[in-house]
Amino acid sequence: MANAMNDIIAKVQAAGVVGAGGAGFPTHVKLAAQADVFVVNGAECEPMLKTDQQLAACYPEQVLQGLRYAMQATGAKEGIIALKAKYQAAVKALQPLLPRQVRLEFLRDIYPAGDEVMAIWLTTGRRVPPGGIPIQIGVVVNNVQTLLNVAKAMNGEAVVTRTLTVTGAVKSPMTATVPIGTSMAEVIALAGGVTCEKPAYIDGGPMMGKLVADLSSPITKTTGGLIVLPADHLLIRRKQQSVQSVLRIAKTVCEQCCYCTELCPRHIIGHELAPHLIVRSVNHNAIGNPQLLQSALTCCECGVCEAYSCPVGISPMRVNSALKGEFRSRNIRYQGSLGQIDPMAEHRLIPSARLVSRLNLRSWYPPAAPLQQKIYQPERVSIPLRQHSGAPAVAVVKEGDKVEVGQLIAEMPDKALGARIHASIAGTIKQVSPQAITIRKGGAAS
Repeated sequence: MANAMNDIIAKVQAAGVVGAGGAGFPTHVKLAAQADVFVVNGAECEPMLKTDQQLAACYPEQVLQGLRYAMQATGAKEGIIALKAKYQAAVKALQPLLPRQVRLEFLRDIYPAGDEVMAIWLTTGRRVPPGGIPIQIGVVVNNVQTLLNVAKAMNGEAVVTRTLTVTGAVKSPMTATVPIGTSMAEVIALAGGVTCEKPAYIDGGPMMGKLVADLSSPITKTTGGLIVLPADHLLIRRKQQSVQSVLRIAKTVCEQCCYCTELCPRHIIGHELAPHLIVRSVNHNAIGNPQLLQSALTCCECGVCEAYSCPVGISPMRVNSALKGEFRSRNIRYQGSLGQIDPMAEHRLIPSARLVSRLNLRSWYPPAAPLQQKIYQPERVSIPLRQHSGAPAVAVVKEGDKVEVGQLIAEMPDKALGARIHASIAGTIKQVSPQAITIRKGGAAS
């Protein structure tokens, strides 16, 4: 049994599998933990992102195969696949194939059902302590695409592609699979190009995604989506606000209505985090309980407080984010404990339809476009050496080397948290920098 566990972990590490949900935590580290329950997070609650539901519908056998390997590695006796009930194609594909120890858990269409901590609470009733991690309560979580990569790793396939949603103001919204390192500009072109005069771009979902400053930026192992919106859209304007502007507005107009706290997903399940009190304290030169301010470290930055709760346009999330940066630079950790769950917790989760309306996204909210089966083949890729939690990978190739798809091009640093990087196209190494490795398809570097 131990040998089988070690073999799974070794193959996942060798393939460079990381969490595909955003943070990119190395999956081999997660699988080395011992757990009671393994949760497959298929909720994908960010409005407009529709990748995991389609992968689950198209590749149910592989998803379950990846889950079986993950459960074997962690010793988990129960597997739970969390899907929104509306993902009927995924439900119909998975349900007939479920082994005895795996069940589907149907979630309401609410935000943020896909947040790791919320997904655990909604599926198991267990609560991750503030500042804690799921394994502390015997749970490991991965999303659908991560487990597909685990299944591939067991067949010796490295992580060399990423499936993502391309949507918004584009001619043909789509779910596409592209080699890692493909430029965002090429992915936008795959979707037929933009349909608005002055476009802006978001890497990820509308709530937690980041603005894209340069479309030559590459697709990575953690790129969940690419969204195009008009540059004057409220989401773009909000993401462009400086921290100084956010703090100035908060000091001027916060009316202490408490809505940000009452709807905060962390607060309602018993975390101390109280955004309105943090804003009040910051507005008065950080007067108050230091631990209250430090609870900002437990903010998941889901954006509910800025995008839905606040009636006067404040962003408590950005205040929390600024505090997190300051505390982490001083190596300060939050030490609070888990409190009582809000008796109204289940009624304070945000219906996705209302969130979409509040964000003014109805015009760009089509049904999930069919998953494109053909993998796009770019002429050139630029593969970042840091696309995961931990230290950047170290190049093991040099300019002029010929490489094949799946060939190791960057290794994990010795005795450091990290992940391997592999060639996503066959070709010649054009450039090796401290940040990325560039591969051009075909012959000699030019």
